[in-house]
Order: sequence, then C-alpha cells, then structure tokens
Amino acid sequence: MAAPIKFEPPRRSAQAELLERLEQAPAEHAEALLAVYDLLQGLHDRGVLDALNGALSSGNFILDTVVETANTPENIRAIRNLLILSKVLSDIDPDVLGSLAGAVPEALQQVSARTSAPGMWSLLQKFNSPDSRRGMAFAAGLLESLGKRLGEKKEE
Repeated sequence: MAAPIKFEPPRRSAQAELLERLEQAPAEHAEALLAVYDLLQGLHDRGVLDALNGALSSGNFILDTVVETANTPENIRAIRNLLILSKVLSDIDPDVLGSLAGAVPEALQQVSARTSAPGMWSLLQKFNSPDSRRGMAFAAGLLESLGKRLGEKKEE
C-alpha cells in the first residue's frame, strides 16, 4: 500500500502581507497620495488641523458644555419648536410657499409706493377683487383652524 503524502500549506503571515502592500502603495497610488498631501497642507495652513486637534484634546469638555447648554428649559422648547416648524414646512406644498414668498415683497412694494393712506372706497374695491377674496378665505380658514386647535387645548 502507498504511503500518504504529507501536505502542509505555506503559512501566511498577515503582518508580512500588510507590510508588502504598504511598500507597494506609494507607487500604485502616487497621484491620490499627492492629493491627500495637498489637502492636509491646506487644512494645516488654515488652522483647521490645529482646531481639530484642540477639539480632540479637550475631549468630553466640549460635549459636556453642549449638553449642559442644551439642557435648559428654554433650549429644549426652542429645539422642540424647530422640530415642529420643520414638520410644518415639510407639509407645505413648495409651490404654495413660493407663492407666499413672492406675494410678501410684492405687497410691501405696493404699500411703500403709496405716498398717502388709501381711501375707504379704494380699500372696499380691493376687498371685492377675486384675489383679495381668495386671500381672505385663506386667512379665515387659518383663523378657524387655529381657533379649533386652541379650543382643543383648553378641553384637555
């Protein structure tokens, strides 16, 4: 009977492979390394690296200060209000908000162009226009929704 052949795979050294890859890296990635060096030099010239180093060395002090500052009742309310405002803005159709943003400067320009206060008759004529009625319907709907929400708050 034949004797079995002993096979031992060559042992791999992960550290040796990493060192070999590291030795080849500058030649393979020369352009990228030069770009990184330029970036680092720019960050160093502008003091960004020093600022980051200072932030890292101060460690938990900055985080503790931010948390302490944000943990006041006023700032908690401000953060909650910002979150609610972001939800409100996300619910508004961008075209409608664009119309509103365009209408405000237009209205201010019309008001500032006048040298005297408008008369009652001209105001009544403006209120009778379809555009004014559409705006008043929006304002009335907004006031109605606001009153409804305020009434719900009182009942709770």
